Amino acid sequence: MTGKLYVIGVGPGDPELLTLKAVRILREVPCICVPKGKEEGQSLALSIAQKAINLDGKEILEAYFPMVKTRESQESGVNSQGIKKISVNGLDEKWDEAADAILNKLKSGTDVAFLTIGDPTIYSTFFYVHERLVKVSPCLQIVFIPGISSINASAAAAGTSLSLADEKIAILPATYIEDIKDTLKEFDTVILMKVHRVFSKIRSALRELALIEKTIYISRAGMDEEKIFKNLDDVKDEDLNYFSLMIIRK
Repeated sequence: MTGKLYVIGVGPGDPELLTLKAVRILREVPCICVPKGKEEGQSLALSIAQKAINLDGKEILEAYFPMVKTRESQESGVNSQGIKKISVNGLDEKWDEAADAILNKLKSGTDVAFLTIGDPTIYSTFFYVHERLVKVSPCLQIVFIPGISSINASAAAAGTSLSLADEKIAILPATYIEDIKDTLKEFDTVILMKVHRVFSKIRSALRELALIEKTIYISRAGMDEEKIFKNLDDVKDEDLNYFSLMIIRK
């Protein structure tokens, strides 16, 4: 009998934001797969779960999930299962390794929980592994457990609504935006993810559009180091990091 795979969103950082369902499943499953952005680093998702639940005795599978900026892909041969491999920025081997490790556990009848920061359906690299898992085992049981995203946590921390009535919302990775001005003109609310590398460029555009006073910058929402800035000129270099976003409400 094949085990069941649970994909669990553990929220943005605060362990008290895990759902009751997530906590129950984490207590029940014997094996937990945790993603890491660096091979030598630690898993943030695991550290969040450990603050909420005693994971002693659980088998922990570590999976190296490099961060990527594009879904451009190309076929690159076949893997050990005879499935065509899709290379995304040359990282297919890492995702194949993660998929193989998960499948081996599931085929032995062991249930596995795969942890993701925030919500597993919003910019989650799990879906690169998902493609591989369902190709090898189309009947695999996969259950998604939603989590609180950094978007929701940021709006709550800042005490702001994201939309009302028929207002339009855009959620975009800031580094992908070629012409941010058009997006800002078209939507009532714009949420820009991962703004740390283009912060100055975005701030200049907001100033030009007279939207800088309608923008909130949130760093590390839901974590101990959470910071909220309602004046972008107060943001210093040390306040810029990967876990950051902007909410622009016109």
